[in-house]
Amino acid sequence: MKKNIAILGSTGSIGRQSLEVIKNHPDRFGVEVLTAFNNTGLLIKQAKEFQPNVVVIANENKYAEVAEALRHEPIKIFAGTDALNQVVKMDSIDLVITAMVGYSGLIPTWHAIGAGKDIALANKETLVVAGDIITALAKEKNVNIFPVDSEHSAIFQCLVGEFMNPAEKIFLTCSGGPFRGKPVDELKKVTPADALSHPNWEMGNKITIDSATLINKGFEVIEARWLFGLPQNKIEVVVHPQSIIHSAIQFADGSVKAQLGLPDMKLPIQYALSFPERLGNNFPRFSFFDYPHFTFEPPDTKIFRNLALSYLALKQGGNMPCILNAANEVAVEAFLEGKISFLQMPEIIEETMGKSAFIAQPGLDDYIHTNKEATRIAGSLAGNKI
Repeated sequence: MKKNIAILGSTGSIGRQSLEVIKNHPDRFGVEVLTAFNNTGLLIKQAKEFQPNVVVIANENKYAEVAEALRHEPIKIFAGTDALNQVVKMDSIDLVITAMVGYSGLIPTWHAIGAGKDIALANKETLVVAGDIITALAKEKNVNIFPVDSEHSAIFQCLVGEFMNPAEKIFLTCSGGPFRGKPVDELKKVTPADALSHPNWEMGNKITIDSATLINKGFEVIEARWLFGLPQNKIEVVVHPQSIIHSAIQFADGSVKAQLGLPDMKLPIQYALSFPERLGNNFPRFSFFDYPHFTFEPPDTKIFRNLALSYLALKQGGNMPCILNAANEVAVEAFLEGKISFLQMPEIIEETMGKSAFIAQPGLDDYIHTNKEATRIAGSLAGNKI
């Protein structure tokens, strides 16, 4: 059956690649909803090409521009975050791709799950911020969460057919980013342009910086904890610079199963959309002879302190991962704007974790309040660093 897809964040990197996958399989997928926050030009172009039922521009100030550009199209146009939270409940939607950046993806995902929609999860921050209540709601509503992150997709693929054999341990692989092996003295001089040059993956600015600081891998550890139900001491990060082994699992007998492939996000996107089928495609194929050597090493958590802070936040639990995420969003924005240095990002995150109010068993409203408080504290700390 043809699936009707809603893409939250269609103008971002994952959103654009999702549309490429859908375009290659018009008999299997249709675009029902497209949303963006600010990028009206690309959103309008996508709407004209894919003819969704609904378009939402989250920035209400941009509504007139979108409405005028699409006035001759048979497309409903809405604006604002309330509209975003409502359209994900539409009966015509079969699956929601959550490709928004950061904390902004939490509430729309919450509403989509509440409406019984299956989720293709690219917004890892949803589980970082509120993994406990999101997974509980998904269980209550019998909703599937299909991981889109390449690492979690790899784990998911390795678990297919292993229903009676739960994972004993998860190995999350990591490229190490553009500064792998660099001493602290060199990191003091890092510019935003340096950090945006990832060796293997093409991603948006936010996730590229997160990959450079390794907090993205920390977020993935937290995400894996909620997706696969293992404690943090059973989730190990392994630096694999070639980015071919996307992750692996170890079973009770010591056997290890891994998923391999070229670093291309369209593959995990397609798998999430088509599961349990594997659809054919024209993606480049992996050859062992192009990669005769695989190497592995432990991450340096003394230099890349954000990974250690992520494990600490997961260990403390409660709203601490929410605090971690909010502080990181502020720190990354300040770094990209040239207001703070690369090494000041973990300083701001650690201080914010120490100064924000801790809640051991938060609900959704607590997470919303925590995000606001931690954002304010981190913003003040970033201002003081200038």
